Amino acid sequence: MHRDTLIHLLREIRHLEEKSVISDEFRDISGNDMRIIEAIGLDAPRSMSAVARDLSVTVGTLTIAINNLVKKSYVRRVRSEKDRRVVLISLMEKGERACHHYRDFYDRLVQATLQGLDEEQAEVLIRALINLRSFYKNPDI
Repeated sequence: MHRDTLIHLLREIRHLEEKSVISDEFRDISGNDMRIIEAIGLDAPRSMSAVARDLSVTVGTLTIAINNLVKKSYVRRVRSEKDRRVVLISLMEKGERACHHYRDFYDRLVQATLQGLDEEQAEVLIRALINLRSFYKNPDI
């Protein structure tokens, strides 16, 4: 019973997340693009290699997505003045709006998830999610 319920919930959550983070304003990008935008963040420009590392993807894979986001005016790409081999990426105004939208969605998701849980229940949920993350990092265990 728990197995089937959990499998169904995990699949449904993934599907609903994709639908929820893509509003009318951002329908020209995917949920994966939103995760990239959030990883770039609102602070100083970041190197492609740092963002790729945070997302656990290769720089080549990230480059393909960044090319698309540059074309759509979400991201700007420049060479570092200190080291011309380093490519820095940052969010343009449209990308900043998308980042705020994505982060707001997750703030509301966390509030909704923890609503009605006491501290002990929240701790159990956190431990379960950490176990889930551990499985995804090493599914052969």
